[in-house]
Amino acid sequence: MKFNVPDMSCGHCVAAIEKAVKAVDTSANVACDLDTHVVEIGTSAGQETITAALRDAGYDASPL
Repeated sequence: MKFNVPDMSCGHCVAAIEKAVKAVDTSANVACDLDTHVVEIGTSAGQETITAALRDAGYDASPL
């Protein structure tokens, strides 16, 4: 699944997003593209769960 995360702008943001996703699913694959502000996540967790985890980490994420 892919998310638009407009506030993602640096390596710290990437680390925080990865940490938030891994807290929900330790086996998730997370790929962040800072140029396009897109996060691609391979996970067995549901989209709503991942969206909530990203928002709890302080990022306004919207599914693409």
